[in-house]
Amino acid sequence: MDHALDTMATGLQASQTMMDTIADNLANVNTTGFKSETPEFQTLLYQDGIQPGASSTGQTQYPSGLQLGTGVKTAAIADVLTQGSLTSTGNPLNMAINGAGYFQIVEPSGQLAYTRDGNFQLNSSGQLVTSSGYQVLPNITVPASATSVTIGTDGTISVTLPGSQKANQVGQLQLASFVNPQGLQPLGNNLMAGTSSSGSAIVGAPQTNGLGSVNQNYLESSNVDVVQSMVSMIAAERAYQLGTQVVAAVDNQLSYLAQAAAAA
Repeated sequence: MDHALDTMATGLQASQTMMDTIADNLANVNTTGFKSETPEFQTLLYQDGIQPGASSTGQTQYPSGLQLGTGVKTAAIADVLTQGSLTSTGNPLNMAINGAGYFQIVEPSGQLAYTRDGNFQLNSSGQLVTSSGYQVLPNITVPASATSVTIGTDGTISVTLPGSQKANQVGQLQLASFVNPQGLQPLGNNLMAGTSSSGSAIVGAPQTNGLGSVNQNYLESSNVDVVQSMVSMIAAERAYQLGTQVVAAVDNQLSYLAQAAAAA
């Protein structure tokens, strides 16, 4: 009976992990560039009573075994890396990546970080920065006198200066990609850091080497599917309820056995 309670405890924990993940997804439904997450579960070790193929007699073998499961564990929480829809903002400093890649950001500590959030602004020096004031790489400075800013799909940034009809290029955005983007470490503030699992950043111009294009005046919306999240939430809730019912049933059986033992 204790085995059943221990096993069901792992199932309840798995259902809680699913609910926690869904809650985080729904909380970030309006977060720019957010990628929804999904937990991945694996079985725990089995208790072997009889191994399949073990000898049942000198001439025969068991065609199937006797293995008793011990529950479930959360192996990982993976990002769903599908493209989010592009939303028009009318802000010339807003950029969305249509395809693979990440913008490169320098944190105040000097550490490199990566993001899909292209909600950029200019600081007091005219440098392109995130909404938290972190510098975008490569360093791009827009002159204070610029009358317009144009960002090409290939990442070239040009400005128009007063008294001139000619566009002047002031920088070239570079995007980063990774062999295993699932290995990136979330840092908060819509930023991620490279790890040994993600591999080193592979940097290049947009629209080259499989990198996506840059869309000016757009932001990438969260890819959270609200309807699917609600369906998953109901399934997780039902699984949790069933688990508590199993626990209650086992508890009743244990009470019955205790009463029977006391009466014997």
